[in-house]
Amino acid sequence: MSEKNQGSKLEALVSLCKRRGFIFQASEIYGGLNGFWDYGPLGAELKRNIKDAWWRTMVRERDDVVGLDSAIIQHPRTWEASGHLEGFTDPMVDCRACKKRYRADQLCEELGLKLEFETGSNAEKKLKLPDGAKCPACGSKDITAPRAFNLMFKTFVGPQEDTSTVAYLRPETAQGIFAQYNNVLACSRQKVPFGIAQIGKAFRNEINPRNYTFRSREFEQMELEFFVKPGTDAEWHEYWVAERLQWYQRIGLPEGRLHRYVYGKDELAHYASACVDVLYDFPFGTQELEGIAARGDFDLGRHQQFSGKSMEYFDQDTKEKFVPHVVEPSAGTDRIALALLCEAFHEEWVPTSDVAGSQPIPVDYAQPMPPGCETRTVLRFAPCIAPIKVAVFPLLKNKPELVSKARGLYDALRKRWSAFWDVAGAIGRRYRRQDEAGTPFGITVDFQTLADDTVTLRARDSMQQIRLPIADVAAKLAEAIET
Repeated sequence: MSEKNQGSKLEALVSLCKRRGFIFQASEIYGGLNGFWDYGPLGAELKRNIKDAWWRTMVRERDDVVGLDSAIIQHPRTWEASGHLEGFTDPMVDCRACKKRYRADQLCEELGLKLEFETGSNAEKKLKLPDGAKCPACGSKDITAPRAFNLMFKTFVGPQEDTSTVAYLRPETAQGIFAQYNNVLACSRQKVPFGIAQIGKAFRNEINPRNYTFRSREFEQMELEFFVKPGTDAEWHEYWVAERLQWYQRIGLPEGRLHRYVYGKDELAHYASACVDVLYDFPFGTQELEGIAARGDFDLGRHQQFSGKSMEYFDQDTKEKFVPHVVEPSAGTDRIALALLCEAFHEEWVPTSDVAGSQPIPVDYAQPMPPGCETRTVLRFAPCIAPIKVAVFPLLKNKPELVSKARGLYDALRKRWSAFWDVAGAIGRRYRRQDEAGTPFGITVDFQTLADDTVTLRARDSMQQIRLPIADVAAKLAEAIET
């Protein structure tokens, strides 16, 4: 797709997300707050389905992973041990002319330049902007030198606000897992190798939130800390990379738009032996969905050092004691939701009448619409992820016998799946509304239903319609949604 089409597609998607209740700007009535987003009725269902799919795969279908829900605010020593207080920073610069603020590396990337290091005795700690760096907004070259900016949100615990009560909103969910490692190991009766999984909010005071919901200041993580015996790190790291890539394909992201970025030795953190990022082709570029890192014993070792509590594991089989190493798949729920929306979103030119089997034409934003067509907007979610699984329509709302029959079917289906009831407007318009919501199936109850107890089942993607007995509807839906 051309760059123009990609940009137009993202604009159209953002508009749809607000109109249909997927994503709203937080505090919009007060002008909004940059880097914060609210999820509307459909967005909340989409995120819940993503989290449920992740939890089911990572926890419920495995014997070697258990769950945790740790506090957002942890003891401040947690962040000393993890290194976040000292090193969780991004380089920040300001334009003195227009007062715009940027992350230095992102500014250079946008200009096709590379951030440099100053020469001298402390060269590894001092960044500088390259020649040619200028403000993208006003073009001025009067930009401050890069300076470190800690990304953690600071708060206070209790009625006093002084250095003794300082606390932080967690910048990641992982540290709560490491802090509770001993307790979880004791109560769950697990043996290494085993994992602890968590889904929860995290907060990072990003210098420049951008690309819609991709980089936000409040977001949700889905993280697994998988504890392994030293020396088995590479084997388990390779295993989890393969597992995670398969999961993304199952929820609707195609292999062709997923990529691996394998870190070189010079790019790894000092404690890591391997790291792979799972990337997706967004309209604004190929970006990270998830990082899978082999972190060695750094995390447990640091908490052992700072807390004075042993993090050693005793292997009953080999009679060895060791601090387990960790493999960490860490995914962003909001980024996955955005990727699924981008992947599902299609605008098509279709015949004005909803003709079964007609071939849609992808919208070309540079060309006029062909005659006899209208634009159909459709979200082609995988059925397991779709916010609404099925919509039920009585053909006419002023015919009590149709409404009653349809309502009975709707009430039965919504006990098992998220369902939608719609009686307003022509049946074609109702189909189009559900196409925009990403609903994979629509069921119409008409006068033939009263005669033979069959209904029309319409498929979102193909627009094909079939008749089938009401008694067979649940099994047909289950085959598509639950397999």
